[in-house]
Amino acid sequence: MAGKVRYIGCSNIHAWQVMKGLGISERNGWVKYCAFQGNYTLVERGMERELIPMLKDQQLGLMVWSPLSGGFLSGKFKRGQEAPENARRSQFDFPPVNREVAYNAIDALEEIAERENCSVARVALAWLLHQEVVTSVIVGAKRPDQLQDNLQATEVRLSTEDLKKLNAATMPSLEYPGWMMDHPWDDRM
Repeated sequence: MAGKVRYIGCSNIHAWQVMKGLGISERNGWVKYCAFQGNYTLVERGMERELIPMLKDQQLGLMVWSPLSGGFLSGKFKRGQEAPENARRSQFDFPPVNREVAYNAIDALEEIAERENCSVARVALAWLLHQEVVTSVIVGAKRPDQLQDNLQATEVRLSTEDLKKLNAATMPSLEYPGWMMDHPWDDRM
């Protein structure tokens, strides 16, 4: 082997596929994945079911793409209002979001942003930066002022109460076997 590939990652695959790749790498003495790139936001928390526990267990970093859900968490979108014409999401509705969950998140984000005198986007990014598994956030701004605002998310310190409020607004329901694992079985186990 020439040794030219030193760090590899993967993106947008299931936890079982990552584990399969890690097993193949280990069996053959190859470089293993060190990072996963995925869509993880306050309104897209599906990774918390299988992927994030696997990333923690295998000590893989998480690079988040579309951390503002295609602009939905930018502060431009409000419950009961038309989407702004110039917003990218108005022409290209991706990544998919559950609108009701997203509006609940925006309500909570706006309250914190107002108190902190900053943008909704900055608080949404700060939430990600408060998640222990997140090692990097890939931002995509159209304008320099948006980029500057996104970068200032590193300065936002969310309290335990802020995190509880944001988590409560967007907590995904447990799917099987998660609800089975979290059930209080008392002395049965």
